[in-house]
Amino acid sequence: MTEQIIAQVKRVIVGKDDVIEKILMAILASGHILLEDVPGVGKTTMALAFARTMGLEYRRVQFTPDTMSSDITGFSVYNKETGSLEYKQGAAFCNLLLADEINRTSPKTQAALLEVMEEQSVTVDGVTHKLPIPFICIATQNPIGSAGTQNLPESQLDRFMVRLSMGYPTLEHQIEIIKNRQQADPLTQVEPVITASGLMELREQAAAVFAHDDVIRYAAQLCMATREHADVEQGVSPRAVLALVRMAKAHAMVQGRDFLIPEDVQAVFADVCCHRIRLSAQARIRGTQPQAVLEGLLASVPAPAINRI
Repeated sequence: MTEQIIAQVKRVIVGKDDVIEKILMAILASGHILLEDVPGVGKTTMALAFARTMGLEYRRVQFTPDTMSSDITGFSVYNKETGSLEYKQGAAFCNLLLADEINRTSPKTQAALLEVMEEQSVTVDGVTHKLPIPFICIATQNPIGSAGTQNLPESQLDRFMVRLSMGYPTLEHQIEIIKNRQQADPLTQVEPVITASGLMELREQAAAVFAHDDVIRYAAQLCMATREHADVEQGVSPRAVLALVRMAKAHAMVQGRDFLIPEDVQAVFADVCCHRIRLSAQARIRGTQPQAVLEGLLASVPAPAINRI
């Protein structure tokens, strides 16, 4: 089934197979995705393609400085006929929420997503309302343009299972994209291959992937090493360790295995942890990149020997 999902999304998104697979892994691992890239590379199209392929109810919020928390969570209005308050749902009440340019709205509105992403519920006027299941948030932001932006706080970055970048297409892929859109929008050709309930079953399969204690220890050691590294001011949280193991299980499932190997952890380590570490001032002055720090940890922390049956 995962191959069919990937094949449908690839009908729309050209030349980004690795990113497509990692987004699917994050979805299977019950995580949220942060797409950080320049405008126009297909971030919104990617989210819409996944929603259509998996038969999910989809909503998009274009974040601006005047976007309010109630736009996300909903609000209560007075009904004069009943003499009581009635709750009106916000944009979060869907299966897949695209939070477009999340860094262009106020910190208060960004914070409204915290409960939504972590608890999959919203609380308005003291009443908690559960969101549809499954609920997935795909947020986008431009890492270059800083005018009118508000950086996401570490507490909210930690809610995203992975941070991914699509990057510019190659020349050949750019030509293919243009040719594919000469007559029609490829999105109209995407066919649903699964339903929301089917996705929940796939998530259960991903969670059931066997993880040997040695591989779990390896994942924990990698994350612990980020807290002890000389160039890191703030290492990854325990939530990151859970996310790393869940993402690695989804990687194993997409690769056709029902058990973890160290390579699964290594394949997703940077995507899970890059946005969760904060480098020291000295490291930033030297131009050190989080990716380089994590690659060094992969080289220095010994991986366990697991029998690949």
